[in-house]
Amino acid sequence: MSTIKLEVPNNLVSWGIIGCGNVTEFKSGPAFNKVANSSLVGVMRRDLEKAKDYAQRHQVPKWTNQAMDLINDPSISAIYIATPPKYHEEYAIAAMQAGKPVYVEKPMALDVASCYRMRDYAEQSGIKLSIAHYRRALPMFLKVKKLIDEHAIGDIKMVNIRMMQPDQSVMLAKTTENWRVDPSISGGGIFFDLAPHQLDLVHYFFGKAKSCCGLATNQAGLYKAEDIVSGSMLLENNIIFNGIWCFTVPANFEEDLFEIIGSNGKISFPVFGNTIEIEIAGHKEQISFAKEPHIQQHMIEKVVQYFLGNQNNPCSASDAIQSMELMEKFVYGK
Repeated sequence: MSTIKLEVPNNLVSWGIIGCGNVTEFKSGPAFNKVANSSLVGVMRRDLEKAKDYAQRHQVPKWTNQAMDLINDPSISAIYIATPPKYHEEYAIAAMQAGKPVYVEKPMALDVASCYRMRDYAEQSGIKLSIAHYRRALPMFLKVKKLIDEHAIGDIKMVNIRMMQPDQSVMLAKTTENWRVDPSISGGGIFFDLAPHQLDLVHYFFGKAKSCCGLATNQAGLYKAEDIVSGSMLLENNIIFNGIWCFTVPANFEEDLFEIIGSNGKISFPVFGNTIEIEIAGHKEQISFAKEPHIQQHMIEKVVQYFLGNQNNPCSASDAIQSMELMEKFVYGK
């Protein structure tokens, strides 16, 4: 395998973003210049004018409409891939072939087979690869993990997820001609866009699935992909998980719930919200967290330190593959 090895100069990770679309405007892009030992040097978008506009608004010195321009740029030492999933594998492997570590958006790739190829190349080449399951690094979910690890609600018995959204929910992108509901570009429907956050937390909190099964169909016919999914699994320590996702419910049925039931109480919270509720022996307590201006900043800080060799990978390819495997099993029965 021919791979160029690069050293990060002056203890700095200099970034190039492939795919500077909406997700990078606030969630991630600005954070690359706010984190220590990190600098955003260049951005790429297929529309050159939009790439230029992004670069000028965010004070980024370089822009292009060709991904290989960033990958081959000697002033860029790491690549962040924020394109639709269809292109993750191609750009990730090209960047790793150039010797550059990669931070890639979730879902990790179009399908599990693609994820395996990315992981295998990273392992064989020794180039670092990290996946943007950034809720692992947020204070709210670190608090939940701490409560679980401290047995605040006793032994965990079951975990439930309910994600109910109307087709015009403000949480969801427009469905007409939207790549997120085109399985050839996204891997599935809106489930494949939102569920990785939720299912990754399940693994982060409770470990691997020992067995799983699921059902999915398209009830409303608004697009090609599934719009309702159910999934069950048996987790480590004999914890039972059940999840239901529906993206065509009436507006008054909207719900975002992650519920953890233990032998002594319950923890519940919205995955896309900012408040934890803890109930023990009839007593309820709420803990609220500040809204993050750049929700990926905590994760990017960890990724930078990982790329510099100062800490372990905050979310490895193998970590991310677990939720990809579940999604394919729930939707496609693979």
